[in-house]
Amino acid sequence: MSKQTQYQARLPNADGVIEYPQAEHDIWQQLFARQQDNLPPFACQEYLAGLEKLNLPSDRIPQLSEIDAVLAQSTGWRTAGVPALISFEKFFQLLADKAFPVATFIRSKEEFDYLREPDIFHEIFGHCPLLTNPSFARFSHAYGKLGLAASKQERVYLARLYWFTVEFGLLQSSEGKRSIYGGGILSSPGETEYAMSSTPIVKPFDLIDVLRTPYRIDIMQPIYYHIESIDFLDEIVAMDIMSAVKQAMSLGLLPPLFEPKCQAN
Repeated sequence: MSKQTQYQARLPNADGVIEYPQAEHDIWQQLFARQQDNLPPFACQEYLAGLEKLNLPSDRIPQLSEIDAVLAQSTGWRTAGVPALISFEKFFQLLADKAFPVATFIRSKEEFDYLREPDIFHEIFGHCPLLTNPSFARFSHAYGKLGLAASKQERVYLARLYWFTVEFGLLQSSEGKRSIYGGGILSSPGETEYAMSSTPIVKPFDLIDVLRTPYRIDIMQPIYYHIESIDFLDEIVAMDIMSAVKQAMSLGLLPPLFEPKCQAN
């Protein structure tokens, strides 16, 4: 996760408050307004319930302490301000401590629709609502503990599990109704519409397949995996994930559904 970034995280002042310029509050307001209109038909009910609990401001970037107050009461989680990109080690450690990393910068107008790096809108608007949900919170905590104990090579495979669930996961009921729970989609105006269109491939979740599926961070996803409900995340936690990782490593990656590039994972 560590690499050069065009963004600089903002640091809190002596009172623990992060002071953002008005232009950045304006970006938040525009993103919030667009997604507030965009999401209700597509976002899963658990996410919408969490969004209501957080009661995010529409006209300014919230302080992390505002988010922490709700998360602590709901599931015992909190946020942790971080730079734009952090190491796998730091990432797993935070999740294992029930602390969700939040990069304290916001995207530029040029990257309004889709952002390669996780900004504060992605983290707070995309992920934090579902951290009020017990199943999602338990999955995130278990994932952090697994990652801490994994080898460097195993972590690369584990990253795909996170990518195709927490970041880009879909729900699909037995009746075929589809909704979004992945924060990478929920925080991206462009990908929200794309993911719910007929363009991408959508397949039922299969742990081995997910661990073997390559992805790129700089494109709309050509494939998504769906689970039937948020509660299924508890079933994933109950699986022998590390045995599956070893099996996936022995089988190797599936053919990528995109053009090769050095950023591919």
